[in-house]
Amino acid sequence: MQSDAFTLYQPKRRETPVVFSSPHSGRAYPPAFLANSVLDAHTIRSSEDAFVDDLFRSATDFGAPLIAACAPRAFIDLNRAADEMDSSVVEGVARSPHNPRVASGLGVIPRVVSGGRAIYRGKMSLQEAEARIRSHWQPYHAALRRLTNDSHTQFGQSVLIDCHSMPHEAIETHSRPGFARPEVVLGDRFGATATRDVMDQVEAAFRRAGLRVSRNTPFAGAYIAQTYGRPSRGFHVVQVEIDRALYMDEARIVPSADFESFQALISGVIAEIAGIGRLRVPLAAE
Repeated sequence: MQSDAFTLYQPKRRETPVVFSSPHSGRAYPPAFLANSVLDAHTIRSSEDAFVDDLFRSATDFGAPLIAACAPRAFIDLNRAADEMDSSVVEGVARSPHNPRVASGLGVIPRVVSGGRAIYRGKMSLQEAEARIRSHWQPYHAALRRLTNDSHTQFGQSVLIDCHSMPHEAIETHSRPGFARPEVVLGDRFGATATRDVMDQVEAAFRRAGLRVSRNTPFAGAYIAQTYGRPSRGFHVVQVEIDRALYMDEARIVPSADFESFQALISGVIAEIAGIGRLRVPLAAE
């Protein structure tokens, strides 16, 4: 299923409560947006989770859906609340109580890309910001909510894997001396968005693939994890952050030479994660 807001890849048959979401991999940059930016077409992509949707595309082979954003994060951030508006970039928005995400320029309409580089020459109208929310944010979250609710109805639980990538330098900055740098960071907001059993299974899948994994540091989960994670009601969310250096050239924003081999490795991880709560079909009588 294709819309202006998202692409939904559905399996032939839903066999698992697991849903994969890639809210920051969109790369359809509207020409008017690029024209109004002070950044060139390459630099503006620096906050994009490039190719994450491609890494997780095989989800449908294992009975799970994948929803991927079309618009880029620099245009609208689907991992923020719709009211996380930045008065520094949107006219007519009252300055709200301190919100660290908005204060750093990373509200629902981002003010900056990676490295704190400003996107716009000035402010946009509130009407334009609201139009982006109506055309992209609302449809994406309506579809994501349907997917998680369908999982819960069919399987008695929903396991949302919120797929992201992280700049290599972000991990270097947060690495502790004497400890190996993690290649994957899993976030469940310190146990608030998934049960320990679900988190353990997701972590084990990445570790069995030979990847170094840490939990909640430096990324514990943002709006999607906070909103959709209700483990006491059977709704689990695990945010996944993968080191971009493992599969792409960050400076050029192109897949690395061994992208396909890493994609195959992640496919094996997806297969394991999709096994969480998988529908077991009884064998026919001999």
